[in-house]
Amino acid sequence: MEQVLFALVTIIVGVFGCVAYFYLSNLALDSIYPPRGPNAGRNILRSSAIRPWLFLGPSIILLSLYLVYPVFNSIWLSFHDASGDRFVGVDNFAWMVGDDKFAESMRNNILWLIVVPAVSTFIGLIAAAITDRISWGNFAKSMIFMPMAISFIGAAVIWKFIYDYRGEGTTEIGLLNSIAASFGMSPQAWLTLPIWNSLFLMTVLIWIQTGFAMVILSAALRGIPEETIEASVLDGASPLQIFFKIKVPQIWGTIAVVWTTITILVLKVFDIVLAMTNGQWGSQVLANLMFDWMFRANDYGRASTVALVIMVMVTPIMVWNIHNARKEMN
Repeated sequence: MEQVLFALVTIIVGVFGCVAYFYLSNLALDSIYPPRGPNAGRNILRSSAIRPWLFLGPSIILLSLYLVYPVFNSIWLSFHDASGDRFVGVDNFAWMVGDDKFAESMRNNILWLIVVPAVSTFIGLIAAAITDRISWGNFAKSMIFMPMAISFIGAAVIWKFIYDYRGEGTTEIGLLNSIAASFGMSPQAWLTLPIWNSLFLMTVLIWIQTGFAMVILSAALRGIPEETIEASVLDGASPLQIFFKIKVPQIWGTIAVVWTTITILVLKVFDIVLAMTNGQWGSQVLANLMFDWMFRANDYGRASTVALVIMVMVTPIMVWNIHNARKEMN
C-alpha cells in the first residue's frame, strides 16, 4: 500500500508541478516583457524568442543529465579500472575482444537482430492485411496488440510458465511440454538447450512487438490510394499480386521504419533474458552482460566498455531512422 500511495503522490506532484511550472514561467515572462505599452512590439518579439525555451529547457536539461552525460562518463570509465579510479588505457577493450562471454553475447545479439525484426514485421504485416478484411478485425487487432500493454518482465514470467519443466517423476505444467507429450516426446528443460533457448526467448519479444508492427502497418495500408487498387483489379491482378506488388511497395518506407525501430529495441534487450535464463546456457546478450559486470562484478570499466558497444551498434540505425523520418516529412 505504501508503494501505491507513493506512486500516486509522485504522479500528482509531477503533473501539477509541470502545470505550475509552465503557468508561472509564462506569467513571469509576460511580467518582464509585457505585451502592452510603448515597447509592446519589441517585448512581444523578445518573449516569442524566449518562450519556446521555457518548454524545451526542462527536457534539454533532463536529456543532458540522463543521456548525454552518461555517454561521456561511459567513455571515460571504459579507459579505467573496475573502481573507475585508475587509468588502464585500452585494457578493457583488449579483454572484450578475447572474452568468451562477450563473443557469445555478440553472436546471440546478431541472431536476435536477424530473427526478431524480420519475423515481427512480417507477421505484423500479414495480420494488418487480414484484420482489415474481416468483420471482427478490430477485436482481432485488440487481441494481437494486447501484449504491448504487458511489461517485458511480465511477459517473461508468462512465457516461463509455458516453457516450464518440473523434472522426471513430477507433473508437468508447462504448455510446451504438454504439447510435446501429446506427440509422444519426452519433457524437456527447453530454456537450457543452447541455440534453441535463444529462439524461445526471441518468441517472447516477437509476441510483444507483432502488435506494434501490425498497428503501424495497418495505418499505412489504409493510406494507400484506392485508385491504384482498382486499376490493378481491372488489369486482372490476383489478391496476392495486389498485396505484394502493389501495396507493399507503396508502404516500404513504413516497413523500414517499423523494422529499424524493432531493431533498436532488440539491441537493448535485457529484461526477458534476465528473467528467463539470466544469460545462462549460452543465451547471454550484450545488455545483460553489461548488467552483470556493472551490478554483480562491480566493474565499471568493463561494463562501460560493453555499453559503448551497444551504443555504437544502435547509433547508425537511429540516425538512419531519423533521416528517413525527416525525408518523409519534407
